[in-house]
Amino acid sequence: MSGGGPGGVLAHGTGQGHELPVSPFYAYAGAFAALLISFLALGLLWERSRLRGDTAGRPLPDALRRAADAPAARLLPRVLGLAAYLYTLAAALLGSDAAPRLLHAVLWAGLVPASLLLGPVWRRLDPLRTLHALACRALGRDPATGIGGRREVPEGLGHWPAAAGLLGYAWTELASPEPQSPATVAVFVLAYSAVQLAGAACWGSGWFDRCDPFTVHSGLLGSLAPVGRRPADGRPVLRLPLHGLDTVRPRPGLTATVCVLLAATAYDGLTLTGPPSWLPAGTTAARTLGLLTTVAVVALAMVAATSAARLFAAGPEHRPGEAQFAHSLVPIAAGYLIAHYLEMLLTEAPRAVGAPAVALPAAALATVQVGAIVAGHLGGVVAAHDRAVRLFPPHRAVAGQIPLLILMIGYTLAGLALLMSG
Repeated sequence: MSGGGPGGVLAHGTGQGHELPVSPFYAYAGAFAALLISFLALGLLWERSRLRGDTAGRPLPDALRRAADAPAARLLPRVLGLAAYLYTLAAALLGSDAAPRLLHAVLWAGLVPASLLLGPVWRRLDPLRTLHALACRALGRDPATGIGGRREVPEGLGHWPAAAGLLGYAWTELASPEPQSPATVAVFVLAYSAVQLAGAACWGSGWFDRCDPFTVHSGLLGSLAPVGRRPADGRPVLRLPLHGLDTVRPRPGLTATVCVLLAATAYDGLTLTGPPSWLPAGTTAARTLGLLTTVAVVALAMVAATSAARLFAAGPEHRPGEAQFAHSLVPIAAGYLIAHYLEMLLTEAPRAVGAPAVALPAAALATVQVGAIVAGHLGGVVAAHDRAVRLFPPHRAVAGQIPLLILMIGYTLAGLALLMSG
């Protein structure tokens, strides 16, 4: 999701391609070997689940905890988020070319490293959460309570609205008639705002945590941050990233949400240098079909792999759904997003605020991109293995992971191919 399309003012996320510091053969072989060796090592040395997201982490000093929870530390991000939202909307309505850069390069691309480093930052920045809170205060209502006293989003709804919202954003950027038009940005921002505020009015502020696409997106990536809050007691802690990933709850729609992130980025990479012969191209309808097809292929591959894992490991009577393993796709998505958007973040985000672009040497940029993809997949292998030894009988857990390993190897090779072809 990089801002391609006719008349675009943004370069594609991966740029126009860079020569890798090693040959493509060694990049493929190295990635394949890394995944296979890590899988074998885990099978021999990691016999029980070790990731404990609910209790893991070293508590931060009390001074830092008080600073993080201080009213000013909560108010400032809200003010900044609301100001940026109003500025972006005004720029879009006034026809400024800054609007697409603000939406795609600053918000979408910038949210990735911010969340990976600092945690689910969008929850504090979210301007719609702030607008909802202000409206509730003016009306004398509790923000946590929706119409009719409802305080809980239906469990069956899960993250499905977030998945739909992310797909809507992807369509806006990759398949709409004028992806980089300020008018298109204005329509997206207004439609997104209307849906989220309506959901919050019905179910209270809990709607944002479960159903807002940017909140869920930032929360998933933020689970990999080295800082976070321990669910057991709510204390801010330093922790290994995969411990935080273990806190991701397998709700309905989680798999769809992560697959949309993977597939939309992949579709943009597929069309970077012109659409391949098997993908539709040209019209809005054709681009829409191409995007939906890519999402379907990625999702079906995940469902097939997890279904095969259940059969291999425990037979048909053992039915942990694919959402139990969806968290293992989050590091993979993070690696794809870093590789795909790093150059756009360095070049277009500074221009959105009137600063000069940042240029990295091509070899350094390519090294970071390849490293992000491989590291993300290694993290996915570890997370899937830990969950498998927790859910499956010990003597069959390794066999059950073989379909997931094949899936991740396929994702890795595809990601490297898209990077090198871009």
